[in-house]
Amino acid sequence: MKQTSIPACCLPRHARPAWRLITSVVALGIGALSPLVQAQQAPAAIEARVQDFLRGQTTGLPGEVSIVVSPFDPNNQLPACAALEPFLPAGTRAWGRISVGVRCDSPVVWTAYLQAQVSVVADYLVAALPLRAGQIVGPADITVRRGDLSTLPDNTLTDPTQASGHHTRFAIAAGSPLRGDMLRIPHAVRQGQNVQVMSAGPGFRVSSEGRAMNSAAPGDSVRVRLSNGQVVTGIAQASGTVEVGF
Repeated sequence: MKQTSIPACCLPRHARPAWRLITSVVALGIGALSPLVQAQQAPAAIEARVQDFLRGQTTGLPGEVSIVVSPFDPNNQLPACAALEPFLPAGTRAWGRISVGVRCDSPVVWTAYLQAQVSVVADYLVAALPLRAGQIVGPADITVRRGDLSTLPDNTLTDPTQASGHHTRFAIAAGSPLRGDMLRIPHAVRQGQNVQVMSAGPGFRVSSEGRAMNSAAPGDSVRVRLSNGQVVTGIAQASGTVEVGF
C-alpha cells in the first residue's frame, strides 16, 4: 500500500507529535479511493476559501480591511478535498498576523494551516494633551489618528463619543491611544439621589419618584425605594431617570 505523507508546513507545531497517526489515517483512506480522488489539493482553491472566510469574519469592522493570504505549498501531497472548512484556532482574533486552519472531512480527513495578514485601517483616538487622573475628557483633550487597528489593543476607542464626558481612571500621556479601560463612565444616578422611575407595560406608562439605593452608570442596574416603601430594580438612563419594565 502506498502511503501519502503530509508536509510539515501543513501542521501546527503542537500537532506534529501526532504525525504518524495522521499519516496512517490518510494512507488507509487513500488505499480504497480511485486515482481521481488521489489528486493533489489545488493551492488556489484553499487560498480562495480562506480569503472568503476572513472576509466574513471581518464584516462590520470599522475602516478599510485588507487581507493577504500566504501561498499554500504548491508541492503539498494532500488529497483533493470535496469540502474545505476554514476555522480560527481558539482565542484567535480575525486580524493581525494570524494562522488560519483548514479542515477536510471528505473524502479523506486532514487539516492544514495557512498564514494570513489582516489589516484594519481606521481612525482611532489619542490624547491630544496630558490628562490627569480623574479628569473629565472634553473634545479639546482628544484628537484622531489613522492607522492599522490590528497593531493596537482590542479596546482602542474609535469614536469621540466613546471618550467625551468620561473620567480618566489614571494619568494619560499626550499621544497615547485611548482605550476603554482608561476611562470611567460618569454615574447617571448616585446613591441617595431622588430619581424619576418610569414604568412601562402594554398600553400604559407611568412615572413615580424614589430614592436610588446605589450608584449606576447609564445602562447599569439600580435599585430604587419608592415613596410607599416598595423597592424596584431598573436600568439607569443617561438622563438620570430609571426605567422599570413589566
